[in-house]
Amino acid sequence: MKTIVITGSTRGIGYGLADALLELGCQVVVSGRTPEGIERAIRRLSEGRGQEHLLSLTCDVTDIDQVQALWDSSLSHFGKVDIWINNAGLGHFPRDWWQMPPEEIRSVVEANVIGAMYGARVALAGMRKQGFGALYNMEGMGSDGRKVAGMALYGSTKSALGYLTDSLAKEVKGSAIIVGALRPGMVATDLVTKPYEGRPEEWAKVKGIFNILSERVETVTPWLADKVMANRKNGIRITWLTNRKLMWRFLTAPVRKRDVFGDITTTTN
Repeated sequence: MKTIVITGSTRGIGYGLADALLELGCQVVVSGRTPEGIERAIRRLSEGRGQEHLLSLTCDVTDIDQVQALWDSSLSHFGKVDIWINNAGLGHFPRDWWQMPPEEIRSVVEANVIGAMYGARVALAGMRKQGFGALYNMEGMGSDGRKVAGMALYGSTKSALGYLTDSLAKEVKGSAIIVGALRPGMVATDLVTKPYEGRPEEWAKVKGIFNILSERVETVTPWLADKVMANRKNGIRITWLTNRKLMWRFLTAPVRKRDVFGDITTTTN
């Protein structure tokens, strides 16, 4: 039975991956920054399953000691860590760079870059010691070379993550450890919608294109989970939204209306 650690897994893609991997018979370690978020996630994940194959731990990925404790506790509880997924991250409202608040720059860089670097350092050190394992970074817009106005901050962090993934794959080459990346594309989670809270007019402007580009968590994450479990290749990028699929979305958009965000609201302050 595989043991999977997922950072930032109390909601969104991380939660979806935890749910899908439990369905595949894995032992899953769920982590998040707040006890309240963890409690809600575990309550939902354990429905009809129990908690025998679940472990929950608070972890702020920008704190190296907490990341190390996440590895140590997972190893102590389950005896091994087969797969570590660096999923925790932050988004932001699109802004011209000169309008970006300094505190937001720091928080997004710390979560998306420093957090993934800490996770990779801890996981790879532990995997070298146990002699095996797989590390996956959650890449996104920017890691594939795309540039979008107003998204310089987020895109830069994901571009850095792409470089990190490639470099680490070279470092583990020839060992029993593999490093790869997950590219889910745009998924209907609060990472996308939260920056638009209290901005209904701005949300109305982008919702149409977002519905073309996006997919639901429950659609993407089981597919990603299957691919992760089957993969044995170092340096791989597991990509949901391929260029071919994206082109088809735009071609069929006039006749195939999509509303993947459903009842996700962006009108609250």
